[in-house]
Amino acid sequence: MTTTADTTTTVTRIGNAALRRGVWLALALFWSVFAVVECVRHGWPATVLALAFLVLPDLTFLVALDEAPRMAKGQLPPRAVPYYNAMHRALVPLTLAAAYAALPLHWPPAFAALCGWLAHISYDRVFGYGLRTKEGFQRG
Repeated sequence: MTTTADTTTTVTRIGNAALRRGVWLALALFWSVFAVVECVRHGWPATVLALAFLVLPDLTFLVALDEAPRMAKGQLPPRAVPYYNAMHRALVPLTLAAAYAALPLHWPPAFAALCGWLAHISYDRVFGYGLRTKEGFQRG
């Protein structure tokens, strides 16, 4: 028998997940548009770096490619988890973007790369991919 409290908890959990994914989608679109603007304004170096950093976070599995055949479906080799998690934490590129804004550094392709990296992280969260446990599975 389902109680009202159980139903309310489930609805709240679903509502929170939908809201969280909606916010991540807005951020993903923001960073994507920002990256495209930077690429248009600053040419091929910005474009190359933005695209590279859009893909780079998922290449961390190469750290333990030799272990991949022995892993369960959806499991990342434990040796690659610290690299994967480091590249999928939004705080890392946000901190670098703040440093870029605060320091007297002016190289727009670096900022385009950070936009691509933040877009990647945001899209991952929209599609339900987050950080990994130390065993290599998606955190619940």
